[in-house]
This record gives sequence, C-alpha cells and structure tokens, in this order.
Amino acid sequence: MGYFSVMTRALVLGGGGMTGIAWEFGILGGLARAGVTLDDADTIVGTSAGSVVGSVLAAGLPLEDAVAAQTTAGPGGPPRAVDITPAMAAFAMLADRSRPRAEIMAEIGRMALAAPTGDEQAHVARLAAQLPVADWPARSLRITAVDTADGAPAVFDPSSGVPLHLAVAASCAVPCVFPPVTIDGKRYMDGGVRSGTNADLAEGATVLLVIAPIGGLIRPLIDREVEKAGAAHTLIIEPDEAALEAIGPNVLDPSRRAVAVEAGLRQGAALAEAVRKIWVQ
Repeated sequence: MGYFSVMTRALVLGGGGMTGIAWEFGILGGLARAGVTLDDADTIVGTSAGSVVGSVLAAGLPLEDAVAAQTTAGPGGPPRAVDITPAMAAFAMLADRSRPRAEIMAEIGRMALAAPTGDEQAHVARLAAQLPVADWPARSLRITAVDTADGAPAVFDPSSGVPLHLAVAASCAVPCVFPPVTIDGKRYMDGGVRSGTNADLAEGATVLLVIAPIGGLIRPLIDREVEKAGAAHTLIIEPDEAALEAIGPNVLDPSRRAVAVEAGLRQGAALAEAVRKIWVQ
C-alpha cells in the first residue's frame, strides 16, 4: 500500500542502537552544516534508533543540541554497555530463508516475552527521559514496531492515538534485551525485527533517502525495500569504514556515542553534495 500520491520526499531512519542514534544525528548535523537540511521531508519513517532521531527531526528541534547531547551521559541512559548477545541470536534467526519470515518473527516475539529483560515501566521511563519531545510533531512521522504475539508489523503515527514516548519505547524494545512495551493490551518489540529500515513504507515517494546504521549487514533487504518503494531518486547512506570503527561491535555501548557522532558529522559533510542532488528538486 502506498502512502503518497504526489511528488514527495521521504526520509527513512534505520535502527542501530545507541551508537546508531549518535551516528544518525551526526549525519544529519554534518549535512546541515554543509547547507543540506532534511527537516522538510514530507514524511519520516523511524525504526528503533531512527524513531528517536526521527522524532527530534520532525519536531524541528535544533540538530546542534542533539549532536551535543551525544557527548554527555544523558538522563536515564544506561551507565555501561548492554550485552547484545541475546539480541544478536534472535536477529540471526531472520537469516533462515527455509522458514516463513512471519513465523520466525512470531518465534522471536515469544523469546522476547520469555526473556528476563527487567521492568517494562523502567524501560519506558528511560526512553521518555531521553526523548526531548513529548508530543507527536505536526510533520508526518511513522514509527515501526512488531507485535510479540504473532510477529505482525505495526506502524504508529499521530492518528494511532498512542503517546509518542510509548511508540518510541516499543520501537526500541530490542528483543531479549529490553522488555516488550504494552500498548492497548498488546506487547510490542523493536521495529527492527521486521526490518532494520522498513524503507518499503515509503512506497510511492518520488525521492527516498535511507540512513541505515546497520546497512552493511542488511543491504540486500534494504535494496529490495527500496525497489518496492519505487522512488525515482534514491540514496542509501550507511557507515563508512571510519564510522564502523567508531561505532564498534556493540551498538548498545553508550561510551561509543561521542566518537560515533563525530564520525557521522564527518561523513555527513562528505556526502552533502550527493544528498543535495536528490533532495533539492
């Protein structure tokens, strides 16, 4: 189903943990410093880390403040790296092409519900404390999650009647690491279980820019989604070699945020002309 019927620009912000948030803010900040701003996107699709970044961008908050915040501990943030091994095992299941993807997603949902991941309300409160915007912005923003009961994808937007902080917390509920989030009696997990970008939700857009912190790991999937979206002008941005080194092996390590945002700033500035060519029509 396409969301657009006229010429539009869609920005897709993918998942990638704490370092993904930092790197994405860096990319956006580096582009802005070079004179290319993306806050005029007609719609923003945010998955996991991208739901945080997308909320800030759609709300029109200063990017420089968001960039600067990546060098501080931040309210409610974990003081040390979180073990991502259980999540990696869950996401690795999605590579099995011998089983229906929906079946695997449902199994991951059961794993997420059974895992000893701590208090749900504490997870929601932590995300809310780190989100510098309380209400849905006027600009079109779509936040992805996955129902743990059956693996069905969900897309929250202002019309969903779901508080923004709950939608973001659900989208960031990494399976087997953070507890699923309850919304209207259902429990949701990270939107990245469906896809690290969910770029196909931009189907019908004329211009499509995808910023994907884990793009190198799921590039074939992103390519398929972009093809389905069918935009006339597309660009996929993923971390370059220097950014990958800055991000490190654990995307839930808050100590890597400062170097990740710096890598994003540099890479964003370097990509400014490429982005300008597709974005400024």
